[in-house]
Amino acid sequence: MDKYTACVWPRLEPFLIGVLPATAPSKFSMHYLRKMASYVRTRDGCFPRLGWHMWRHIACGKLQLAEELAWLYFETFDLLMPRSAEQRLEWAEALSQCHSPKELDRQRCQLSVDTLQFLLFLYLQQLNRISLRTSLIGEEWPSPRSRSPSSSSERDTKISSQNKNWDDQAHLAFIQTHLAELLELLVEPGQLSSSGQVLRDSQLTSEAIESLSLLLEGSVSHSRTVHPIHKLLSRSALQSQAGFSKLSRSYSLQQFQGFLRQALCLNPFGISTFSQSGKKLAWAIQVEGTLKKAKIFRNTHVAPPGSRLVLMSQVCKQTLAKDSEKLNDANIKLHRCSEAFIYLLSPLRSVTLDKCRNSTVVLGPVGTTVHIQSCENVRVVCVAGRLTVGGSFDCTIHCLTPTRPLLLPGNVSLTLGPFHTHYPSLEDHMASVGLAVVPNLWDQPLLFGAEGCASDTGCYRIQPPSEFYPLVIPFQMEGDNCEFPWDLPADYQKAVEGREKAIEEWQKTVKEAHLNKVQRRQFQALVEQKFHEWLLETGQRQELDSLLPSALTPSTSVDHWPSSHTSYSGLNVLKDQPPEQAMGRTPTVC
Repeated sequence: MDKYTACVWPRLEPFLIGVLPATAPSKFSMHYLRKMASYVRTRDGCFPRLGWHMWRHIACGKLQLAEELAWLYFETFDLLMPRSAEQRLEWAEALSQCHSPKELDRQRCQLSVDTLQFLLFLYLQQLNRISLRTSLIGEEWPSPRSRSPSSSSERDTKISSQNKNWDDQAHLAFIQTHLAELLELLVEPGQLSSSGQVLRDSQLTSEAIESLSLLLEGSVSHSRTVHPIHKLLSRSALQSQAGFSKLSRSYSLQQFQGFLRQALCLNPFGISTFSQSGKKLAWAIQVEGTLKKAKIFRNTHVAPPGSRLVLMSQVCKQTLAKDSEKLNDANIKLHRCSEAFIYLLSPLRSVTLDKCRNSTVVLGPVGTTVHIQSCENVRVVCVAGRLTVGGSFDCTIHCLTPTRPLLLPGNVSLTLGPFHTHYPSLEDHMASVGLAVVPNLWDQPLLFGAEGCASDTGCYRIQPPSEFYPLVIPFQMEGDNCEFPWDLPADYQKAVEGREKAIEEWQKTVKEAHLNKVQRRQFQALVEQKFHEWLLETGQRQELDSLLPSALTPSTSVDHWPSSHTSYSGLNVLKDQPPEQAMGRTPTVC
């Protein structure tokens, strides 16, 4: 019996962050990728690193993709790569200094990616492809409730609303089903037959095995230490099982494939595992009844980097806020939250909002992607490496992002506005994930179509300055940032200054009216009455209720609402404070 046994599983991030939740171009099929795999090994500037210039030549000249689509995939792959915050800030600074398309293209040409890993990345884009067979039996046919007005995009809309990016069981099934083709992309052209088929005695180089570490990781002998696949195979016993030859310094393709099929298993840190056994995330207080169905779990106490997950499901009619190291660099999923106000003010890895309604979500800087899918009447405020939205209705997104927001099929009545809030540690959090204030492409969305960029801009609008109001985060926190760390766009800044001037003029008018004590009391009562009516008409009452001390919240009525002098900003965000030490304080924070 061998000394070591190996467990190997699909890494989460290539599927969660790397795979676009939409239909992949038809040219990403194995037929074309096999041709590309042979082509890149015989051309200068293509192997072992593939530069933007040559990828554009292949994508646009050979695969007939639009240049914007070619850059989208190249940029997405780079976003997935483990780069330091300093490197990403340097790249952002270089891009911000490009003042013409020619300068921008020259800067992009300095970017290159690992060729073999990029081939695997392109193949992964088939993850969300709808099977024609299952469509015929009704399992994946587009929903009649689809809000997309275009019947031609129904298939893409279905993918956007039911993608497999978070489904670790689907990840395993994809690898198991397509393992032979994935390995074939890594075989050198000389080991293929004249018809392009893999020869029986084909070998995989150590470099090819190392490229597989993009997709696979694992552990040995039930160890808790997780290794990428190429480091896992540094043990001689496992090398023997995997078909390694010391003479050729390569692996037998047939034996290596058999080894992987035996070792492959479900990701022990995936959502299907930790949603059953993960640790509950503690919050300072739970208002009775409102979180009865809520599920809030995390695996951040045991998971390695890249697999840190937090799931918040069915949070309804509640304000939740958290500023905690437990969220740092975690992948967050908010699922079926409704009528909720959620503040996650930590540096995050990725965030997905799935089937949420009538809610407000304010996020700390997100290093990779914020993906909004199948949501309705949701307001999202974020700084993110990339924003994607699919199959959503009547949502408003205030975003700061260095990449063009990606609008997938099925969206209706989206509103895009500039990022409009701040909190004391925002700048430090942005620096920690490598996000700068420029470039900021929030108002230059890219409408995605599988074979090119769509031209119908009717699914979104840019928020008019007349509707723009800065968002105040109602908590006291530690930090030095007390204002926007950047300038608002000129039209929006002018609108804000105009409202501030109107308030000053109103206050001056009241002061110059010289009201006596009785008149001031009557005037204050009238203003408060109109304010309460506005709160009820707009639905803002719920959010303010959740921010009041709990002793007032259950029985507060319009007649007993706190005076206009009550401050709603005197509430503390508690850092990792045990719930029993914070009882009686709201909002729900920890």
